[in-house]
Amino acid sequence: MSAQTTTTTTGTGTDTDTADTAAADGSARAPEHAPRLSWTERAPEVYKAMIRLDAAARRGLDPALYELVKIRASQLNHCAFCLDMHTKDALAAGESVERIVQLGAWEESRHFYTEKELAAIELTEAITVLTDGFVPDEVYERAARHFEETELAQLIAAITVINAWNRFGVSTRMVPGHYQPGQHA
Repeated sequence: MSAQTTTTTTGTGTDTDTADTAAADGSARAPEHAPRLSWTERAPEVYKAMIRLDAAARRGLDPALYELVKIRASQLNHCAFCLDMHTKDALAAGESVERIVQLGAWEESRHFYTEKELAAIELTEAITVLTDGFVPDEVYERAARHFEETELAQLIAAITVINAWNRFGVSTRMVPGHYQPGQHA
């Protein structure tokens, strides 16, 4: 198995990491892509505002639920950088691998989650993928049954914020694989 040292500029600086570049069968893995833009360096006031917004949105939410929401939105938005970050943070905080893996198929894996978590995951999908142009009433009402109004407002804010982070990550092609749990805490 070969190892390669890579230096990558991410949204928060330069990481040097030794990455295993061989797959289990010995074949070489695809090369790591380069980020398009270090948006955090080019728009530092926006980045600082996003950090403050993120901190405000998470207040009053259960941290485990918040990580599930961030992972699910990141899956839907295909944000590899955010998936890397939030799955590592969730695992470090004690979340099970099984629940994280099943999140992509939560509708068939409902028994892994509480009713409150299911309502949050469903609301996350409805806000993230606005295919119908609005959040369906039944999805909102289900969430409203499980969350007090203030907590529901915080949840909606948290979903909106992770969607913004995902759009920064996807549009600038932030590179996954170098994040360490708690790095941006």
